Amino acid sequence: MKNWDEVRTAFQVARQGTVSGAAEVLGVHHATVIRHIDALEGQLGVKLFQRHARGYTPTEAGEDLMRVAQTTDDQLGQLEGRIKGRGADVSGELVVTALGGFAPLVAPILAEFQAAHPDLMVRFLTGDRVFRLEYGEAHVAIRAGDGEVQPDNVVQQLAQLPAGLYAADRYIEKYGVPKDEADLVNHRFVGHDNPDSRAPFYRWLKTQVPRENVVFRSTSDRAVAAAIREGAGVGFLPVWEVADNAALTQVLAPKQDWDINVRLITHVDLHRTTKVQTFLAFLKERAQDWTTSR
Repeated sequence: MKNWDEVRTAFQVARQGTVSGAAEVLGVHHATVIRHIDALEGQLGVKLFQRHARGYTPTEAGEDLMRVAQTTDDQLGQLEGRIKGRGADVSGELVVTALGGFAPLVAPILAEFQAAHPDLMVRFLTGDRVFRLEYGEAHVAIRAGDGEVQPDNVVQQLAQLPAGLYAADRYIEKYGVPKDEADLVNHRFVGHDNPDSRAPFYRWLKTQVPRENVVFRSTSDRAVAAAIREGAGVGFLPVWEVADNAALTQVLAPKQDWDINVRLITHVDLHRTTKVQTFLAFLKERAQDWTTSR
């Protein structure tokens, strides 16, 4: 297949379901769409679509082709984003990704940075999915932990955030406060749904209490924090997040082994661009305020 235009046309026909819909998306005449489909089927020697009164439905061979075309289309779009990120000024898109739990820390910094660079459009993508920097899905990733990274990624230390063990007043009223570490086995906990979570404090907890003591479990850091505040159990929270919350009591003071290691990750192709370097310097300066005293 030497002509990407024909593959792209077939991809849009599969996506839209009609020749007219594909023609509108591609900005071409419907006769061009039909000609591309016929040429591609002739080249491959198979039918890619079943024609019917309501439009076009991909055959099994068509579905195979569409999966490849989808991946290629995504990668071309991501490549465009990477190329646009190579300019010599701070403008265009800046795509930053982080876990949702970091949003209260990162969003104000991004807003301040955008205000200083009004030609910049910021996209802040949060969630558990690891965005692929090598495919241009993000310019900067803010990640927690010590997980593996791709060889073409540049990794920098951003912060060590202390975490402590907390209980809400309503939990304490019902179950009391653990007297010491040995008494933890007599209490209820809020924690991650994955018993093998790599968070340092969850690894520590796994050695201290039976798994059945973790009575409220979630894959969301925000859900865990909300459950702790509601008194569902004792749980770990970053010290910065607790701040002046009078309704939470620190059960155990932060241990250095519990610190949340926060790293900055960029792809080598974009790391030295003016936009990325300017933002990294700005973020590192502001992140100095993140570490709250133990």
